Amino acid sequence: MTTALPRKPAHHERTSPTRRRRRVSWSLITAIVFAALFALAAIAPGVLATDDPTAQNFADALQSPSLTHWFGTDEAGRDLYSRIVHGTRESLLIGIGAAGIALTAALVLGSIAALADRVTASIVNRIIEVAFAFPSLLLALLLVSILGPSPWTQVVAVGVSTAPGYARMVRGQILSAKNAGYVEAARALGHGWWRILGRHVLPNAIRPLVAVFTMAIGQSIVWASGLSFLGLGVAPPSSEWGALLDAGRASILQAPWLTFIPGLVILVLALTATTIGTHIQNSLEKGR
Repeated sequence: MTTALPRKPAHHERTSPTRRRRRVSWSLITAIVFAALFALAAIAPGVLATDDPTAQNFADALQSPSLTHWFGTDEAGRDLYSRIVHGTRESLLIGIGAAGIALTAALVLGSIAALADRVTASIVNRIIEVAFAFPSLLLALLLVSILGPSPWTQVVAVGVSTAPGYARMVRGQILSAKNAGYVEAARALGHGWWRILGRHVLPNAIRPLVAVFTMAIGQSIVWASGLSFLGLGVAPPSSEWGALLDAGRASILQAPWLTFIPGLVILVLALTATTIGTHIQNSLEKGR
């Protein structure tokens, strides 16, 4: 009888776990570096900026990216790189504010939907489902058209329009925590419901929101920039990234970098927030 030789692991089986860990590590390090740069630009833009973002020099108008102007210049000869750096603070504040509104509303609605009496929970659930079924972009556009375009309108519109999806997630987290084994054990030990709610249910339901909040910042900035690009957000000559997209639209054929580069910066920030948020989420799940 012949003895079967042990199967040699396939190449991807031998290398994929190590490569995956290395890839995650490098992606996280890269995201942290970009996050640090964005934070520095928001806190102290003068450290990174090379020019005055408002200084006009029509002789240098619409210059392509070069060693003198890294991201080129706009129609007024203003340095695009410096304008992006100085616009970081406003863009981040809009993203953080919108994410904060969305998750606060989601926490309130999701908690009521999961913990209230049957009639109240049913009503709130219907409200969440109807709002979730309504296209978020249309809801944001509706709110902006009613309230009028402004930075604060952007924050409210993006926050309210994205809240229903997060509310469903919060409701699911609380219901899952309510039915967990440790809650049943606490009840068996005679602990009161409010003590169980405060010490077990809500902490375990809210903990994942740390990761969600990080990812929501990037998403909110993308949404707010989209509103500005449609002319319903912060108006030029603001350096907010969406306003830069809107301003560059008029010269997109002659100077495509005015639209492409701000859009790329928005994409990088969204990917940075998503990468860090995903890592936080994975760490929380491993720590359970």
